[in-house]
Amino acid sequence: MESRADLLADASTAPTERADAARNRAKVLAAAAELFVSRDPRAVTMDDIAKAAGVGRGTLYRRYPDPNSIAVALLDEHERALQEQLLHGAPPLGPGAPPGDRLAAFYTAMIELLDAHANLALGAETGGARFTTGAYEFWYAHVRTLLVAADIPEPDGLVDPLLAPLAAEVFRQQRERGLGSADIAAALVRLAHGVLG
Repeated sequence: MESRADLLADASTAPTERADAARNRAKVLAAAAELFVSRDPRAVTMDDIAKAAGVGRGTLYRRYPDPNSIAVALLDEHERALQEQLLHGAPPLGPGAPPGDRLAAFYTAMIELLDAHANLALGAETGGARFTTGAYEFWYAHVRTLLVAADIPEPDGLVDPLLAPLAAEVFRQQRERGLGSADIAAALVRLAHGVLG
């Protein structure tokens, strides 16, 4: 998997997108965003997206192999903003706070992201796709770094379990059970402080 620096370097040397390709990409993303919000994102097909966007299937498949990749593209902007805050933002979300406080702030920020974009996350995470996104790798590295900073022995076994409550399906299930986002975030803050002190 390419690092973010590699992707940025590739982007700087990539050819400029043709105007018609840019228009088609915008139509596809807008149509897909609407479909992911109005339906169960796991049931949205490439045919649905092509029809809603008014583009041919070939046009769609040239850029995106499946609906998951379109959901990932839509979610990417929001995830990058959070990643920037984790790297360079003010504490406790950014550097400078104790690991438990940083994990608690990360959980709270992720619940806010899920609250605003749960359907996109659900579309992006269908099946095992959650574990193959660059964002998940970033979240994994962040949580592992916090565990190491807190001197937690054998941190690798804890990272995925600490990220599991942030799965879109878990969030959606909790909301359907009547929990509000604030309740979910508060529980995760307790978890963060319970694990990292």
